[in-house]
Amino acid sequence: MQKEIPYKIYLEENEMPKSWMNLRAYMKEKPAPLLNAQTLQPMTEDELSKVFCRELVKQELDDTSKFILIPEEVQDFYKMYRPAPLVRAYCLEKALGTPAKIYYKFEGNNTSGSHKLNSAIAQAYYAKEQGLKGVTTETGAGQWGTALSMACSYFGLDCKVFMVKCSYEQKPFRREVMRTYGANVTPSPSTLTEVGKKILAEHPGTNGSLGCAISEAVETAGKLDGYRYVLGSVLNQVLLHQSVIGLETKTAMDKYGIKPDVIIGCAGGGSNLGGLITPFMAEKLQGKEDYEFIAVEPVSCPSLTRGAYAYDYCDTGAVCPLSKMKTLGSNYIPAASHAGGLRYHGMTSTLSELYDKGYMKAVSVKQTEVFKAAEQFARVEGTLPAPESAHAIKVAIDEALKCKETGEEKTILFGLTGTGYFDMYAYQRYHDGEMTDYIPSDEEIELALKKLPKV
Repeated sequence: MQKEIPYKIYLEENEMPKSWMNLRAYMKEKPAPLLNAQTLQPMTEDELSKVFCRELVKQELDDTSKFILIPEEVQDFYKMYRPAPLVRAYCLEKALGTPAKIYYKFEGNNTSGSHKLNSAIAQAYYAKEQGLKGVTTETGAGQWGTALSMACSYFGLDCKVFMVKCSYEQKPFRREVMRTYGANVTPSPSTLTEVGKKILAEHPGTNGSLGCAISEAVETAGKLDGYRYVLGSVLNQVLLHQSVIGLETKTAMDKYGIKPDVIIGCAGGGSNLGGLITPFMAEKLQGKEDYEFIAVEPVSCPSLTRGAYAYDYCDTGAVCPLSKMKTLGSNYIPAASHAGGLRYHGMTSTLSELYDKGYMKAVSVKQTEVFKAAEQFARVEGTLPAPESAHAIKVAIDEALKCKETGEEKTILFGLTGTGYFDMYAYQRYHDGEMTDYIPSDEEIELALKKLPKV
């Protein structure tokens, strides 16, 4: 029998996850391995350790351990902002007039403003344990860069961030938060790296992309003694750390006898969606329960809905290993949309494999429709969502309205990955009627896919 549901469900400290959950361990068909771009052979631990921290490489390659213990120091840090609340969107339900029950897991209740801190603090911890001086990284909308800056400050590490140029210009206050935590922030592509110079020569006046910024961060880490590169999405290790989102969500729902029918998340590289769905997808893979999973991406960067499932470079400069993923091609540079965190050409190999096998579906949405949904949500639920999160809100509203038409009483769960208080330029563009929707042509995508590596 279902208990009376409060507006916000908070877990006790002792109900927080003590281990991360490894979704790959539940998959019969594992994600394809990362390949060395020169030899086309699976990347070894030694090869990856030249780029990433040793312990993170072990997590990246682990396809069998169902749970990996969260270090005690990381657990202690989590206690500053976790457990994060699971919220029943009563006001949104009433405004929509839907019989559906809508819940969202809110990850914006920390200084970085998003879910990214869950992995940033883990990666900074392992860098410190290895005795490194610092780390390099990329950031799109700035949420990952902000989170990593905060984590590095906590552990006394240097942090060098390459921020996608259009976001660097659109979100100056996000940049200043990073600098407040001691990070060095550079707009990408830049003239500080060889790969940056090459990209600028091939794409004059480009606004950049996550793929460009990744290339510059990897090159920089390789040139500096005592530094390694860290990534905020895409990699298996990041989905592992983000599993705290799903584990807390499932614990809270189980506590009140709630079972979601539909689980929705925005999808750029796949970190928040992968983290949210992990324990639910594990049950589906084991045949214990059935859920509908929906990944939501922008029409301007539709890797799942219009990309190819193939091996591709993880970065525009082709300095990273090859990953088998749903991709638009590493040379594809998305339009300068305001959801900077979703402007990545590919999708994590784990979610790509699950999507390819039919365990989840994907939809793409226009940014004007996304901001309309964000505004509607803010007016009734009281939280201003990040543009990335608003993609999930848009589809959650769509699903709730379908229930209104059919009379079905579905339970809908989505991830509210962060707040939008540093995204006011985007909201201003929307309110002033200056926001547009860019949909790439088939020819544009085909041109980028023609440059996929021959594997």
